[in-house]
Amino acid sequence: MDIIESKIIDLRQKIEYHRKKYYNEDAPEISDYEFDMMFRELEELEAAHPEFHDDNSPIYRVGGEALDKFEKVAHNVPLRSLTDVFNYSELQDFISKMKMFDGNVDFSVEPKIDGLSCGLIYNNGRFVRALTRGDGNVGEDVSNNVRTIASIPMTINYNGYLELRGEVYMPRRAFEDLNEKREKNGESLFANPRNAAAGSLRQLDSKITAKRNLDIFLFNLQACDEEFTKHSETLDFISENGFSILPYKVCNTFDEIIGEIERIGNSREVLPYDIDGVVIKVNSLAKRVEIGEGTSTPKWAVAYKFPPENKETKLLDIIVQVGRTGVLTPNAVLEPVRLAGTIVSRATLHNADFISEKDIRIGDYVYVQKAGDIIPEITGVNINKRTSELPKYKIPEYCPSCGEKVVRIEGEARTMCQNNSCPAQLLRGIEHFASKGAMNIEGLGPSIIETFVDNGIISSISDLYSIDYYRVAELDGMGEKSADNLKKSIEKSKKAGLARLIYALGIPNIGIKAAKILSKKYNDIEDLFSATSEEIITLDDFGQIMADAIVKFFSRTSTRTLVDQLKHAGVCTKDEKNTNEITVKLSGMTFVITGTLPTMKRTEAAELIEKNGGKVSGSVSSKTNYLLAGEDAGSKLTKAQALGIKIISEEELLKMLSE
Repeated sequence: MDIIESKIIDLRQKIEYHRKKYYNEDAPEISDYEFDMMFRELEELEAAHPEFHDDNSPIYRVGGEALDKFEKVAHNVPLRSLTDVFNYSELQDFISKMKMFDGNVDFSVEPKIDGLSCGLIYNNGRFVRALTRGDGNVGEDVSNNVRTIASIPMTINYNGYLELRGEVYMPRRAFEDLNEKREKNGESLFANPRNAAAGSLRQLDSKITAKRNLDIFLFNLQACDEEFTKHSETLDFISENGFSILPYKVCNTFDEIIGEIERIGNSREVLPYDIDGVVIKVNSLAKRVEIGEGTSTPKWAVAYKFPPENKETKLLDIIVQVGRTGVLTPNAVLEPVRLAGTIVSRATLHNADFISEKDIRIGDYVYVQKAGDIIPEITGVNINKRTSELPKYKIPEYCPSCGEKVVRIEGEARTMCQNNSCPAQLLRGIEHFASKGAMNIEGLGPSIIETFVDNGIISSISDLYSIDYYRVAELDGMGEKSADNLKKSIEKSKKAGLARLIYALGIPNIGIKAAKILSKKYNDIEDLFSATSEEIITLDDFGQIMADAIVKFFSRTSTRTLVDQLKHAGVCTKDEKNTNEITVKLSGMTFVITGTLPTMKRTEAAELIEKNGGKVSGSVSSKTNYLLAGEDAGSKLTKAQALGIKIISEEELLKMLSE
């Protein structure tokens, strides 16, 4: 063997050994500096000698070349989802059914990590490939990104074929650091570690993934050249080969299982990662074969899902935010509390009626949970802790932003500032206009907009298209490169299209779906200035309130002025799509989209369906024709199955369109 090749192989082995000691065993034997010098030496040797290239070299754990797209690959063994149970009664039904097959059957009870499912393939001791779950049958090749996960060994001592399944996740500390950096950069924050992990694993540029500090727990042996009799034996085998597994316990009775669920649930607070439930599996592999598989889930396993976390904390203050339409929204300032993967210090209080109904007062101890594990909300007050008389809360009589007297809308719970020049409304309006779902101006987050307004760079939406980029470059934290990137993004937004523009204008009660319908009916924004309420109400999904809001908005002088300014700036105000591109292949069909699709975002899938004549709904009902389901489909999948609605994958949708 060549001396240089021998040196490279030796360095690779040493680096992998010390990486395992540091990440897997938490027992480093050398200093960070020594490790870094060893790593640099390997980088220099491999750069000078490309003839010894190896995809599994440690140097590629910091990211390889960016990809244009992920290759779709069929799983050798399907990556199935699990049936969820939400209470002990449902769990007992499952246990009883399993006991009917064998009264002595035992179960593996394991924490359910809240991450993204992934399959790993090894052959003769070498890492070969990693695939996302996708639709369970076909996943995406994310091998380059998985190589950046430090705890995954690139070589193992097992000389045979090995296929594993695990859950990629983002540790809490890494998640908090990531969101802190994004906030400083004016970027949108991730809602929870699970979303952050999913987005990080599917980055086309693996260098970005490498910076996200992802980790993985392996929980299933999919295929192997050896034979085992119990699932617990396979977990021990996985661990012995250098992979991280979650702690498990083998239980025989329902009471033992409940005890383990309670123990795991009580440990959630101190774990460095998020779990959202407990998985209960029949331990005997032979018994699993006898019990069998369902259409998309095994019959021998369930996931017990924890109820939404509900924490008690102190309400320190109530502050009022003025929205882009002038609505005053009270928000709770809370003593920080960890909830569903994030530190929560704010929660919406909706309106004055909500506060009154729950008798929420500043100084109270309140119960907080996250609606859908995303939006913090107050669910009640611990009256027993109200030791002294606290004054009832009243919505301010004057706008906290401009000082104008506010108005309570008759027959509604809304309180509004009706001053069109209100600074807060200006800020929120520009934020909405630039947001991802609207004109999608990257790099123009809330903090940047506020800085621009404070420095007199912009004072209206139309000012976005006449920004002095020399002044922008001189602002703290910006510079020429940031100013140039912003300029490109703003120029690009001019071609966002009519539907996005209508939504971006912030018409009350008009979301992106309604904006798309309007853009199909009215091919030029000018047509909306003469549209009548009677005409608009005939459109699908439009009611009187929406129709009146559109007519009122386009009757304003300020709207006329704004649209003229945008047209003068070169913003596209017509629907310039080629009508020949629009088909009716999906005409009369209603789709619901759920889960994470292999290659498309849900918004992209919705646009594709609508472009081909179909309709996209947000909820499953008897009128739904198809459920387009991706990974982690959740309750919509369960409901669709119960209603007998046809469930299709992204691949099947594309096939429908190609026929």
